[in-house]
Amino acid sequence: MANLNKVMLIGNLTRDPELRYTPKGTAVADVGLAINRVWNNEAGQKQEETTFVDVTLWGRQAELAEKYLGKGRGVYIEGRLQLDTWDDKETGKKRSKLKVVGENLQFLPDGKGAPGGGSSSGGGSQHSSNASAHEANSGPAVQEDEDDIPF
Repeated sequence: MANLNKVMLIGNLTRDPELRYTPKGTAVADVGLAINRVWNNEAGQKQEETTFVDVTLWGRQAELAEKYLGKGRGVYIEGRLQLDTWDDKETGKKRSKLKVVGENLQFLPDGKGAPGGGSSSGGGSQHSSNASAHEANSGPAVQEDEDDIPF
């Protein structure tokens, strides 16, 4: 039987990326993503809901996110779901959390329609970072591209 674990999300960062490094020196960044859904109910009234998702980025992708992205910035993320489980030290109970491991990150314009945003060295260019699903021991491989997308 075939398996598929693929997630595609577009949303806004809820906080600045938190960059750290593994003992072997691989960059890891955690980001929070807010995804909004708007629809009309049966009575025609506008309804809104926001889903919050935690995303982990690896390697060059993590470093680029920390350098260029900031709270409120729009991003497109492709990745896979991962279930983390652990024993709660206080209660002794099993805990679990579903998160997304980002495999492809693309920066989107900020809320003002400008492609800039994030930290000061970003300028006005569009940045994207792609990672292969087949990663080496040090995390996903990343290919950096420049796209000519008029925003």
